[in-house]
Amino acid sequence: MSKLLWAGLYRLRLNKTFWLCMGSMLVYSVLYMQSGYRTAAQDPTAHQYSLDLYYFHFALPISLYCAVLASMFLGTEYHDGTIRNKIAAGCTRTDIYLSSFLLTFLGTLFITAAWLLGALTGIFGLGLWKMDAGHLLLYLLIAVMFISAFSAVYTFIAMLYANKAGTVVFTMLLCLGLLLGASLIYNTLEQPEMLSDVIITSQGMQMGEALPNPHYVSGAMRDIYQRILEFLPSGQGLLLWQLEISHPLWMLASSLLIIAAANLGGILLFKRKNIK
Repeated sequence: MSKLLWAGLYRLRLNKTFWLCMGSMLVYSVLYMQSGYRTAAQDPTAHQYSLDLYYFHFALPISLYCAVLASMFLGTEYHDGTIRNKIAAGCTRTDIYLSSFLLTFLGTLFITAAWLLGALTGIFGLGLWKMDAGHLLLYLLIAVMFISAFSAVYTFIAMLYANKAGTVVFTMLLCLGLLLGASLIYNTLEQPEMLSDVIITSQGMQMGEALPNPHYVSGAMRDIYQRILEFLPSGQGLLLWQLEISHPLWMLASSLLIIAAANLGGILLFKRKNIK
């Protein structure tokens, strides 16, 4: 499989989509940080701002970058007949599948690294991280794991669906669906337990009596929603964006489960696939 990986990395180095993703992510991170410390400079509570608040904001768009890379890079394998040639050359289907997963994962990590490097420009306006080194490394590990989970899911689609255009459409829709689903669950959990109406009186606006919020989720159902949010790679990205990591071990275990299930199922189906 090492030969497949080296050949794939060489192809990745020449791939225009990969470099476009890296370049856009780098530019995006620099501009985003500049916007962040301009906001901090204009806010009287600027002491509350730090690099932490912006450094992990790659966690949501990285899903889209991963989907684009997997669909465009792996989709070309079918389009150009590369997979058929690999099989004819004696490569096993398991090695072909796993090398494709690793290439998608490594490519997405390179794109993430472009953000992390570009975001360091925020140090000049926001200072260093307020969190300790242990939390910083833990958050980066969580990011690596859910990026790997995204890579496994998108590789599953790209390796089993031979139509390149269809792969692009399907991965994009899945990406948006995962992000939308995570956002809906998060917004549901963010509902306040009590609501108060604003009443306009002769003395001005006053808060009315607090009443229970019918949309507030409590009890066991709240725990279920929270676990689902932390299970989804998109949910993990959203929580990392908000710096609201409360169950890191569950999140890491969830990513491992998705990686194992997607790759195992993908390999079994890919072995049975009729490649024309």
